[in-house]
Amino acid sequence: MIKVLSGSWALLFGMMLLQVGNGMQGTLLGIRGEIEGFSTFEMSLIMSGYFVGFLFGSRMAPEMIRRVGHVRVFAALGSMISSIMLLYPTWTDPWAWGAARILIGFCFSGVYVTAESWLNNAASNENRGKALSLYMIVQMIGIVSAQALLIVADPGGFILFIIPSVLISISFAPILLSISPTPAFGAIKPMTLMQIFHTSPLGCVGMFLLGGIFSAQFGMGAVYGGKAGLSVGQISAFVSAFYIGALIVQYPLGWLSDRMDRRLLILVAAAGLALGSVVAMIFGEVFFVLLAAAFVVGGLSNPLYSLLIAYTNDFLEHEDMAAAAGGLVFINGLGAVAGPLITGWMMGILGPRGFFLYIAVLGAAMAIYAAYRMTQRRGTVVDPVENYTLVMPSSSPMAVTLAQEYDVEIAQEEEAEEAARFGAA
Repeated sequence: MIKVLSGSWALLFGMMLLQVGNGMQGTLLGIRGEIEGFSTFEMSLIMSGYFVGFLFGSRMAPEMIRRVGHVRVFAALGSMISSIMLLYPTWTDPWAWGAARILIGFCFSGVYVTAESWLNNAASNENRGKALSLYMIVQMIGIVSAQALLIVADPGGFILFIIPSVLISISFAPILLSISPTPAFGAIKPMTLMQIFHTSPLGCVGMFLLGGIFSAQFGMGAVYGGKAGLSVGQISAFVSAFYIGALIVQYPLGWLSDRMDRRLLILVAAAGLALGSVVAMIFGEVFFVLLAAAFVVGGLSNPLYSLLIAYTNDFLEHEDMAAAAGGLVFINGLGAVAGPLITGWMMGILGPRGFFLYIAVLGAAMAIYAAYRMTQRRGTVVDPVENYTLVMPSSSPMAVTLAQEYDVEIAQEEEAEEAARFGAA
């Protein structure tokens, strides 16, 4: 772990600051939109814009990097992000914010692809798993820390927009000044979506539903808080609870996933987050209950991303895992684009409770479909080995691909060791 930190501290520290900025802008826009009098539907369009941009960015960033290189892409997109942060309070118009969210989602996607390829280049086979885990942990820490900064100034002013702009500008300095080698960037021929669906229907359907669940949390959590009459401090704590739950529950759920039928675990996790959403919908006026429900929903929904990828891998050959990762991320992105739109529509009809009702319906649908799939296919026999790698739903396809490649490397090493022991015997 120390070796990983010594070799990648600048990248990890820079990405943590970047996530502080990203986490602040997502929550802050929800609060500021309420102050500006934007309707729930307008906010849903604005929040959905981030995922539209992210989806296109994940497809276009690799080609941009191949054409002009990592450093130029990284610096250009970073400057754009910092500038957009300052434009939000200057031009408080729903259409302007929507366009800015699309652009900033595109930029963040490109930055993630660039940083994650650098991380992969800096890591070795021996420490790649630890590097990926540290990367995901600092991302969560950054998002949670961002919520605490929301209480340092008035969300109706400029200061809270200046802070993330400055942090994002600072975040690129240690990365660009300390990382000298430019990593190679190779293209991976993806599997078609139909091939992935035939391989793992549950993986595809689950990823689509999970995209809607995650984007509702990330994009509409603060909007819910504003409509529910929460204070800025309470909204900060509410949004933080989703990610604190994810950080704590991720590893226990991953440990279980390598030791039981993953479909059963998917069913239980999906049903659990649906139940937590129902509790919040009924008893959400009690703030402690609301926090506990958010902890449960975030703690069970975020690990499902890695769990669904691991389950799909159970039916793939090693050489197909990285290719399938891109398709799964794209499916997740399609669900993410629709998430804020549907959530906003439901909140417009039902009020704040529509937020948790939407998550409950998607969680229940995933649990029911998992139960159905258990009647259609035999379960896979899972050996007690670590082939569940932590990946956040907000990660780019590059991080998912790196996680897949790491799993393949570990599996191949274990197969080689087993073959050597068998030959010696």
